[in-house]
Amino acid sequence: MTAKELRQKYLDFFKEKGHAIIPSAPLVPENDPTVLFTTAGMHPLVPFLMGEKHPKGKRLANVQKCIRTVDIDDVGDNCHNTFFEMLGNWSLGDYFKCEAIEWSFEFLTSEKWLGLDPRRIYVTVFEGDENAPRDEESVRIWQDQFTKAGVEVGVTDEDKIVNDKKRIIPLGADDNWWGPAGETGPCGPCTEMFYDVSPEKGALNGNFENLVKNNRLLEIWNDVFMEFNKKADATFERMKQQNVDTGMGLERTMVVMNGKDDIFDTEIFHPIVRKIEELSGKKYGDEENQRPMRIIADHLKSASFAVADGVEPSNVERGYVLRRLIRRAIRQGKILGIEDNFTSRIAEVVADIYKDVYPELEREKNKITEELTQEEVRFRTTLEKGLKKIKEIIAESRKEEKISGERAFYLFSTYGFPLELTKEIAAEHNISVDEENYHEEFKKHQELSRTVSAGMFKGGLADAGEKAAKLHTATHLLLAALRQVLGNHVIQKGSNITGERLRLDFSHDKKMTPEEIQKVEELVNEAISKDIPVKCEEMTLDDAQKAGALGVFGEKYGDKVKVYSVLDFSREICGGPHANATGELGKFRIVKEEASSAGVRRIKAVLE
Repeated sequence: MTAKELRQKYLDFFKEKGHAIIPSAPLVPENDPTVLFTTAGMHPLVPFLMGEKHPKGKRLANVQKCIRTVDIDDVGDNCHNTFFEMLGNWSLGDYFKCEAIEWSFEFLTSEKWLGLDPRRIYVTVFEGDENAPRDEESVRIWQDQFTKAGVEVGVTDEDKIVNDKKRIIPLGADDNWWGPAGETGPCGPCTEMFYDVSPEKGALNGNFENLVKNNRLLEIWNDVFMEFNKKADATFERMKQQNVDTGMGLERTMVVMNGKDDIFDTEIFHPIVRKIEELSGKKYGDEENQRPMRIIADHLKSASFAVADGVEPSNVERGYVLRRLIRRAIRQGKILGIEDNFTSRIAEVVADIYKDVYPELEREKNKITEELTQEEVRFRTTLEKGLKKIKEIIAESRKEEKISGERAFYLFSTYGFPLELTKEIAAEHNISVDEENYHEEFKKHQELSRTVSAGMFKGGLADAGEKAAKLHTATHLLLAALRQVLGNHVIQKGSNITGERLRLDFSHDKKMTPEEIQKVEELVNEAISKDIPVKCEEMTLDDAQKAGALGVFGEKYGDKVKVYSVLDFSREICGGPHANATGELGKFRIVKEEASSAGVRRIKAVLE
């Protein structure tokens, strides 16, 4: 089965089950300052999972592009990626466990859909703890599903030994409890589906965790049931709106559908691997080449998608992650003997693979190749010297079995080695790094990457915060003011909101004058001072356009949309969180106006 066929089958199946199909959101979250990247399909749906009404209804499905770096050190094995596509379906207070599990099983096993062997499916459920009981409802539903398929099914004992008669595995909160992302908020049990990818090795019998670790069982689907709310006093209460959030990894399901045991041995990686073989003169089939080739293929795919969505290499936040991915790939290229610049050539292959699904890769191909090449040139100039220096440092640190933070920071500031690269090379020589001391050194130089310290990878249904909602409304006012001052040629080209500031990219072909910037600030603050209510209306896309509502990317809207209005000052199609009235915003101030790309300017602003 091809990736195209798998995507289409999934969407067709859930369309038949009454789900509206929504497009993939960008990798840079528009409304959630708690995460660096979109790591799951639920991120763009945060307001709706929290109770806001979605214009497409209560049943949704899509294919979402994601970047998740929490497992970055595992990339290089046969089943981990930083970039992946998540096939997801959601119930916003509509159906719950019974339908979610039944449909998961039907899609996996029905001959009309994937036609997988139910005898090779094993599932986990939440085993219960002091906060919530064992998820007996999911156990019963799974037993019904397996029984209907003619499969004998039982629940494993405490030893978690699975076999053909015991295929329901209760696990603790670390594995089968989702959320909350912060101290409080929505959370609940989940049930995960695993598939036996190597039945030729004989009857499956053994400890569940070991079978997963040894890649005999591969996780392909997770159904999350958001049924509880964790309160400030650490107690749990049932939520009024109980949601379902499910996700099936496209890459892993491709492995299963094609009888493979390696995600890199599928059509969405074959052309990339072949290009790496060509550039290096090495073969993927040789075991020593597999890890570096997998890292290069995965990391440069992630980097291509990130740049296409507006991320640039830097020493903070998303840019730091992007830089780390590119530099890690370059180092693996060196291990394979690739001496010439090669990252842009891999990016061209990535764009070709996905051009029909994610046209932004083809559209932004020049920008992607330029950014990768510039970063590669920067890093290669110091990589050789840095590798020599780190060998000296490792030799000098052998007695303490630890590289000091000061030396690790020296490698960063002088040779551009991110902390993770230093840790990775040190680990290869059985030496650690004094991270605490490293961060102290970093702070001294006022360059500490918030990515390293803030742990912004988990994300989830965190409260996007009042500040973010206010900044979102301020972004609408800013765009309206820019159109008044500069002209109606100004349209939004992208935006990003954190808990501290807003960023708006807009079409304009020259630098704004100080007078223009001041006038825009005055118009926004004037609208704020009037304390105008922020009005939300649901209407068809045609009616929204007739009413003069602005929209960012036309293809991402459905039949019905939400339009947020501030009297006649601003009217935009939008799905994000907003203030109730402009008076809540405080004072608006533009911090910076700069070029973003050809014909596009960028403003960063704050509320004080």
